Amino acid sequence: MKRIYNFSAGPSTLPVEVLEKAQKEMLDYNNSGMSVMEMSHRSSFYDDIHKEAKKDLIELMGLSDDYELLFLQGGGSTQFAMIPMNLLDKEDVASYLITGSWADKAYKEAKKFAKPEILASSKEDTYTYIPEIKEEEMDVNSKFLYLCVNNTIYGTRIAPEKIDKLTKPLVADISSNILSEKYDYNKFDLVFAGAQKNLGPAGVTIVALKKGLIKEAREDIPTMLSYKTHADKDSLYNTPPCYSIYITGLVAKWIKKMGGVEGIEAINKEKAKLLYDFIDNSKIFKNNIKVEDRSLMNVVFVTGNDELDAKFVKGAKEKGLENLKGHRTVGGMRASIYNAMPIEGVKALIDYMKDFERENR
Repeated sequence: MKRIYNFSAGPSTLPVEVLEKAQKEMLDYNNSGMSVMEMSHRSSFYDDIHKEAKKDLIELMGLSDDYELLFLQGGGSTQFAMIPMNLLDKEDVASYLITGSWADKAYKEAKKFAKPEILASSKEDTYTYIPEIKEEEMDVNSKFLYLCVNNTIYGTRIAPEKIDKLTKPLVADISSNILSEKYDYNKFDLVFAGAQKNLGPAGVTIVALKKGLIKEAREDIPTMLSYKTHADKDSLYNTPPCYSIYITGLVAKWIKKMGGVEGIEAINKEKAKLLYDFIDNSKIFKNNIKVEDRSLMNVVFVTGNDELDAKFVKGAKEKGLENLKGHRTVGGMRASIYNAMPIEGVKALIDYMKDFERENR
């Protein structure tokens, strides 16, 4: 079996042992005589999968009993609309920290349903840093502060210690660094994550929110876009993305086996340090992100020459290092080194970068 190192920003690499288990159970899950892909979401077999995945995610996130965890569809982009639809009235204000394309899209979507404000933005510097979060500058009537905690395109993140200092109600997109390092998720009123970046395959979106928000949610919105609809039915109001939830549950088990979030965090910091240290000492590669705001998950870098960047990406592919081309809006390269990326993959990338540098400087 030939496996490449997949540095895609999403859908992204999954743990090999998770894929192997899924392969083993593909035709016959737990002596059911059928695949998870085939079974009814009302069956006892799937009910066990559903409940176990939910329980493990709540445990890994350290959520208190004040929170409900939902399995939804529509990706993170649907949450851009569901959040203001459920939590805001037409005249309500919410504050948005614009740290990249995804936060900007969320802000623009919120404008359709309420009156969001931009608290701060780093757009003028191509989102190369996280703006200072000055809660005292928020509108006094603001219902919450919206954050995108990790920015896949630009390679920035809001570090846990910055969030720990905040006191206002928080709503956050944690799609690309969920369970990658220790955050106190109980500081947030609502968090959401499309699973396909760091937790599972595409198709399921994790939403954890305070139960009080469900009770207060508006009732004049479409049934399928109401958090209450899904909370009341334990995310089984309609057919859920069963197979995606199944794989996400397997990944949660794998994270627990790796020492939980604390264990994964240590590995992720080691991987990121290896790669950033090489880039910082390189003669041709550069990372332009403010050091304290660098992402542990998405490492962006450039040579400063578009033709050389293209040559690097092409050569990487020949070495079995896939999906290193940067996002089309920024160019350059991007290595997404999510939880499931083994340290051997990062070392293989660095070895190739060393060879490339010798040949092209």
